[in-house]
Amino acid sequence: MKEMARYGFILALICVVAAGLLAVVNTLTGPKIIAAAQSEEQAALKEIMPLAVKFSAVRSAADKEILYYKAFDNQEKLIGFVFKARGKGYSSVIETLAGIFLDEKISAIKILSLNETPGLGMRVTEDKFINQFKNQDALSLSDIQAITGATISSRAVINSVMKKAQEIKELIKNDPFDFAQGHAERTEGESKHDK
Repeated sequence: MKEMARYGFILALICVVAAGLLAVVNTLTGPKIIAAAQSEEQAALKEIMPLAVKFSAVRSAADKEILYYKAFDNQEKLIGFVFKARGKGYSSVIETLAGIFLDEKISAIKILSLNETPGLGMRVTEDKFINQFKNQDALSLSDIQAITGATISSRAVINSVMKKAQEIKELIKNDPFDFAQGHAERTEGESKHDK
């Protein structure tokens, strides 16, 4: 019985030491991990909306989740929005980062995460597919060609971007500043990002 209690004490001591070491490592690396994630996020935002120099997160009132980002140019003028869209692909959820200008044209998209069938489903990350989105109307992506053999994954990206763009449009309507700037930009004619 004494031997069993001794083994239990030794095991408890090992657990306490291991937990303490994990807490120290977490304390030391936590801020670095957060900083790296924020840096990676800023780089992705800049990749999607290269004309922007500043991004401001718009959060939900209820749970403080980021709904979308406002993108501003070097004169602090709102030039567009960046958002994450999620759609069910063939074998996983596909997460996409997309940017739209004030005239509702897509600036670019980037696939952030997916776990689709190697070979076919993964083709949604290819430039040939992704580049089709540039300067397309975010609310009607009818000109985007799905990838043969990866139709479900392609449609997941297309439909999720369209759906989220519509949601963002509705949210922006409730923000008089964004809606007024967006309306003014659309009525001025061709925007700067069109070629």
